[in-house]
Amino acid sequence: MIVRRIARPMLASVFVAAGIDALRNPAPRTKKAAQLLDTVSAPPAVQQDPDLFVRVNGASLVTGGLLLATGRMPRLASTLLAASVVPTTAIEHAFWDETDPDKRAQSRSLFLKNVGLLGGLLLASVDTAGKPGLAWRAQHATRTTRREARHAKRAAAREARLLAHRAQDVVS
Repeated sequence: MIVRRIARPMLASVFVAAGIDALRNPAPRTKKAAQLLDTVSAPPAVQQDPDLFVRVNGASLVTGGLLLATGRMPRLASTLLAASVVPTTAIEHAFWDETDPDKRAQSRSLFLKNVGLLGGLLLASVDTAGKPGLAWRAQHATRTTRREARHAKRAAAREARLLAHRAQDVVS
């Protein structure tokens, strides 16, 4: 559908640009990432290198964005991006920590923008592009297998009855 071909790259562009920026210039995010990593139970190796955390998050944004934009594995890409949006939002747009009213308002606005992007990613992560989803496929395969098993059981019973009749004919 043409909407998907247009909407996916539009949605992905924000993440590709943010990821490239994080890869090229991680320093502004590193201090905030270190604060976030201190508040969560991150592995010691990650807590010791918040710069690496910022770069890995940036690489996942670029990778997920490019996959989504090109329509390759869009559901997986959307899920990856959704998982990346959460720490990015918490690190860069923690409006609750701002004391200046103007910065707080701007940060809240950007926070809400990211929440909206997260909503779009969640929709994209469940969009099957008109194809049946995995749950439907599993249910369909189960029904088909059960139906085929019933048919096979009936055919085997018919064959057994036929052999029994032949055996009786031979014995008599």
